[in-house]
Amino acid sequence: MKSYRKILICFNDPVRYYENYTGKRSPEASNDIDLSEKNIVEQIENIRDTLAKKYSSVETLSVNRDIRKFIDKLRNISPDVVFNLVESVEGNANYESYVAGLYDLFEISYTGNTPLCLGNCLNKNRTKQILQSHGIRTPKYIIASFNSYPDKDKFPLKFPVITKLAREDASIGISENSVVRNFTDLRNQLEYLFHTYKQEVLIEEYIEGREINVAILGSRILPLSEIKFDGLPDNLPKIITYEAKWSPDSVYYNNTVPECPAKLSEDIEDKIKIAAEAAFNALGCRDYARVDIRLSKRNVPYVIEVNPNPDISPDAGFIRSANAAGLSFQDVILTIAELAEKRIKYDTQAAI
Repeated sequence: MKSYRKILICFNDPVRYYENYTGKRSPEASNDIDLSEKNIVEQIENIRDTLAKKYSSVETLSVNRDIRKFIDKLRNISPDVVFNLVESVEGNANYESYVAGLYDLFEISYTGNTPLCLGNCLNKNRTKQILQSHGIRTPKYIIASFNSYPDKDKFPLKFPVITKLAREDASIGISENSVVRNFTDLRNQLEYLFHTYKQEVLIEEYIEGREINVAILGSRILPLSEIKFDGLPDNLPKIITYEAKWSPDSVYYNNTVPECPAKLSEDIEDKIKIAAEAAFNALGCRDYARVDIRLSKRNVPYVIEVNPNPDISPDAGFIRSANAAGLSFQDVILTIAELAEKRIKYDTQAAI
């Protein structure tokens, strides 16, 4: 028997927001749209078909800057649960948390993470501050304000360092040029990032070591996944670039191979899980998230990213970890929906 609950899948249509997303100066760098968002949109029907197996009513609704129209449709549909796949509004990731805030204002239960969590995790400076306040290891860092360059004589970090856009996710702006080994290269990369993305940049000490992805579903830590960099040319830094995630024809995409479950000693695996769970809780994550960790040469885990509402496409790393735990793509989608369904406390129709 199907549940009588009405499910609404909310998502954003991908648009072109930046000159390019790859984070490097090259003719092939330009993309019409953000491929990370396009990837989710292409999976909407898969998610809809999965939810339709359990729920009697499943609809979809896209969001753009015409928020009044979005609100009117939200009122008319009056869902019991929103399956929230919104990652930005017309390419601006800062508005991701605002849309989740609308669900809260209308007292509609929704999947995934809260506005506070989404906002804090998008802001890498805030993420770092929260992690440090909880005693969770994360690489040393500074923030370079927009069009402001650090003082060479007072630079507090050890090279090599890695540059990341301070208010973006999905590896936007990260390329082989992101890891720099001297101050001249750092200034050049900052100049390019400021010009292209018009925002502050996080500079952190680069941890040369193994990269582990920790997927968490509900309160369950799924099998750990390691990104293997063995196939990358020696001249390329061992990192996950934008191309590694979203450009199938790139060197990075074809030479950053996930291995799940990761081959780790029990002791190191336990340390990674402890760090990931602590980060998940410190940032106030719920339902599902992915914590990215780098192991130092001494196998000390450092949290480098906390990703609420990560990609859950069938070929995404999160689903790979779920598969290793015996869970299918359909199992994950239904579990996420059920977690939100459990938060329903009253008649949605009366609330909006």
